Amino acid sequence: MSLLRRLCTCLPPLARSFQTHVPKPPPPTSRIQSAQGFLTAIGRSAESKLKVEDWEELWKLDGKGMKKMGLTIQDRRYILWAMEKFRQGEDPQKFWHPEKPKKTVRGRGPAVQNGKRIRSRRHQ
Repeated sequence: MSLLRRLCTCLPPLARSFQTHVPKPPPPTSRIQSAQGFLTAIGRSAESKLKVEDWEELWKLDGKGMKKMGLTIQDRRYILWAMEKFRQGEDPQKFWHPEKPKKTVRGRGPAVQNGKRIRSRRHQ
């Protein structure tokens, strides 16, 4: 039994720890001073979708908290992605991008072009 105990203490643990690492919130920049300013800077009308009062409160949010606030998965993913980019020191003006527009042509491939059904030539 003591041999097994010694082996277990000298080997690194193989299981991941269950503690989650919560990184420190980044300090506000000269251009972005508040949570609403950050949400406005990343675009996609995130400031109207996510109501956060404090800078610290914004950086404590995770996906589950945003889901409870009623955000869609696309909005949650974009906001969390933008938060990580900002945490790494990038400027929101450089990384933000608008949402993709809704597709106008729907259907099965080339059978529908410019919203009109294309008839194929039939062999006679």
